Amino acid sequence: MADRGPTAPGVDPEAPRAASSARPRVVLGVTGGIAAYKACELLRRLTESGHDVTVVPTAAALRFVGAPTWAALSGKPVSDQVWEGVHEVPHVRIGQTADLVLVAPATADVLAKAAHGLADDLLTNTLLTARCPVLFVPAMHTEMWEHPATQDNVATLRHRGSLVMEPAEGRLTGADTGKGRFPEPAEIFEVARDLLARPGQPQDLAGRHVLVTAGGTREYLDPVRFLGNRSSGLQGYAFARTAAARGAEVTLVAANVTLPDPAGVKVVRVESTAELRDAVLAATPTADAVVMAAAPADYRPRSVSDTKMKKADDGSAPTLALEQNPDILAEISHDRTRPGAVIVGFAAETGDAHGSVLDLGRAKLARKGCDLLVVNDVSGGQVFGSTDNEAVVLDADGGSTPVPRGTKTALAHVVWDRVVARFETAAG
Repeated sequence: MADRGPTAPGVDPEAPRAASSARPRVVLGVTGGIAAYKACELLRRLTESGHDVTVVPTAAALRFVGAPTWAALSGKPVSDQVWEGVHEVPHVRIGQTADLVLVAPATADVLAKAAHGLADDLLTNTLLTARCPVLFVPAMHTEMWEHPATQDNVATLRHRGSLVMEPAEGRLTGADTGKGRFPEPAEIFEVARDLLARPGQPQDLAGRHVLVTAGGTREYLDPVRFLGNRSSGLQGYAFARTAAARGAEVTLVAANVTLPDPAGVKVVRVESTAELRDAVLAATPTADAVVMAAAPADYRPRSVSDTKMKKADDGSAPTLALEQNPDILAEISHDRTRPGAVIVGFAAETGDAHGSVLDLGRAKLARKGCDLLVVNDVSGGQVFGSTDNEAVVLDADGGSTPVPRGTKTALAHVVWDRVVARFETAAG
């Protein structure tokens, strides 16, 4: 990243830019909402992971969380004034030297100011001088978020290249519940880290609706026991998070996943394969891309006991009659309800006497009829529950893209790149 000029107060102005590349500079803007206290957890995650964080609160934010707290957590002086350290021109330099400006929480007031280029304090001046990625994390009451003025301001900021996360749904201030809740700090941190890793990340899924499935389904034998699998949902959640960061409207169908909801994503919770199928079929007519990262159970019991099955006194085991579940991936691939949609399947393979992992993957790609197939070698329990993954992305046109071991987020981006390429090819 090119040098943007002198550094912020408290940082050696002679330090080479290369040194800061190992410790990315983040400006954490905090505005006057009750969710300001949650930004403390976000700040802790940023600093403990090696980021150099400058906190720039608004005057209203300091009424919720005082400057000593921000200074103690960031290890740097904190001010909301443009009149302090004037010789270092902080209202210009802080934004110029940042690798990421993250405004969390972002109130309706600061969104309006940013959209209209107003600069009446240190944070809004910083937003005007920043030439790095800017991430806004709105938090406000539902009525404020849904007001046409706020929506227009959000659209303006997104059009200019800023990333505005969709707020979460849930309990708000007081007894109110609805959309406008501050997303979980862990989710915001992942989006911020992704932006820092991909500073030129395009909003190439803007205007697209994508459907992602995650987790593993359960097929109950009785009220206590079920048939299931080891899928954690981590890869599917990485797909949902990265799609939202690239501008998509995301529906995530989560099967028995305990992870926090990805910020800005609509989550539909299911348990069984039948419920997963219903949710997928309901969303596919409007989905431009479908990523079937969930692991549906292949079989279900032919009958389910209403009461817990007891152990036999003679030590014998019951015989379970199973029947095959519907093949959701094949169904939506062969019976496409949205022309031009890109469908991505997954194959968790171990290889056997019939062929290697890739041989089995290519056969599955042809059999299922999807456009892309992500093939994982899961021998020895690899992949499940891990934050890392490696795979080969097979293309229905015959191509293949090896993805070396790395984060599941990195794999998700490779697949989204392939999806976008197919969109562009179809558009001519």
